[in-house]
Amino acid sequence: MEEITTAKKMENGIALYYGALAGREFESFNYSELIDMKINALDLLENSKDYMLDLEKRQIILRK
Repeated sequence: MEEITTAKKMENGIALYYGALAGREFESFNYSELIDMKINALDLLENSKDYMLDLEKRQIILRK
């Protein structure tokens, strides 16, 4: 699981950045994928640090 450092709005979805600045990478999700995962896109953009990214399953998980 990776900690999301930043979320940025893209034309068709949201890009989630993770990792240290030197090795920073991103994974993008379109809006359909977010809806399927029951993730609120606006909340993800505003509170990206409240979420984790599971790269193996390609899922976004809300921290508790």
